[in-house]
Amino acid sequence: MLQDVFGASHFKVSLTVTATTTAVALAAPFVGRLADEWGKRRVIVAAAFALAATTMLASTAATLNQVIAWRFLLGLVTPGVFAVTVAYIHDRWHRSRAGTVTAAYVSGTVVGGFVGRATAGVVASAAGWRASFLAVGTMSLVCAMTLWSALPADAKPLHDSARRALGGSLSAHLTNRALIGAYASGFCVLFSQIAMFTYVTFHLSDPPFALTTAALGWLFAVYLVGAVITPFSGRWIDLYGHRMALVSAIAIGITGSLLTLAPFLVAVVAGLALVCSGVFIAQAAASSYVGAVADHNRGLAVGLYAMFYYAGGSAGGALPALFWTSGGWRACVALVVTVQLITAAIAWFSWTDRRPAEEYVAS
Repeated sequence: MLQDVFGASHFKVSLTVTATTTAVALAAPFVGRLADEWGKRRVIVAAAFALAATTMLASTAATLNQVIAWRFLLGLVTPGVFAVTVAYIHDRWHRSRAGTVTAAYVSGTVVGGFVGRATAGVVASAAGWRASFLAVGTMSLVCAMTLWSALPADAKPLHDSARRALGGSLSAHLTNRALIGAYASGFCVLFSQIAMFTYVTFHLSDPPFALTTAALGWLFAVYLVGAVITPFSGRWIDLYGHRMALVSAIAIGITGSLLTLAPFLVAVVAGLALVCSGVFIAQAAASSYVGAVADHNRGLAVGLYAMFYYAGGSAGGALPALFWTSGGWRACVALVVTVQLITAAIAWFSWTDRRPAEEYVAS
């Protein structure tokens, strides 16, 4: 729709995604540090209200560049919810249950992803793209008000200042082998999701599928499959470890990616369901792993994870344009499968399911 309204290219329209993910990558470490010092609940609630405001203000844009600018501002405040919540979970729940709770949180993001995508598609088809931003922004405002009234206060700090300084230093997080592997995996995970779900809409809007804007919006109902599966993955993570969960998730994602090459819509939809399920399980495993490895100043650690995660999303929104131009959907799928294989290799060789706190301090 944005292509038609503004007469823009695939690449220019993809910047509405890339601008947001780039902004998240830039802001996440700073927001994580702010949350450690100012309080995680405060940052989550403030960021939620800012998300609602920037989403609704995007409806006032007169040009595609203005849409992209509002999307960039939206990205700057997104880590206040996304990154800080994972750290908040690990502060409030024991590590033996943190994987399960993180998976429940990721399931919430899955449902939100579906509701946002489907609502935007249906409303845009019926009332235009401006109305879609207003509708999603209004739902975001309801969520922000719910967080303000219902989110429990932060847990009290559990560590003394010396251990906090060691665990929270930027250099400690960026030189820890386990965390580096988690950051790299996060980069690849969102790259795969953004690449697949951004460019499959171009693929399915072309013949022989020729889906409408509304139909493409409902396509994201496959997210609900991930919403059902991901909570079970949390228990798997707690029982069998983060590495095994992520590698299994990647295998599911590769199977789904290859299915999208089929010339039948039902097969493409089934493939997308597998891809998103794999991505959400991998995201639960990776983000929970960061929270487990970083015992101290988790806001900073998860903020750094979010930086790499969304940097991967930025690359996933832009890089496949080159493959689309040269080889169409098959070339895009080949790129995604390659990145998925790299993700599995990174986790297998750099992660460890041995997780005593001493390992992190020693590193």
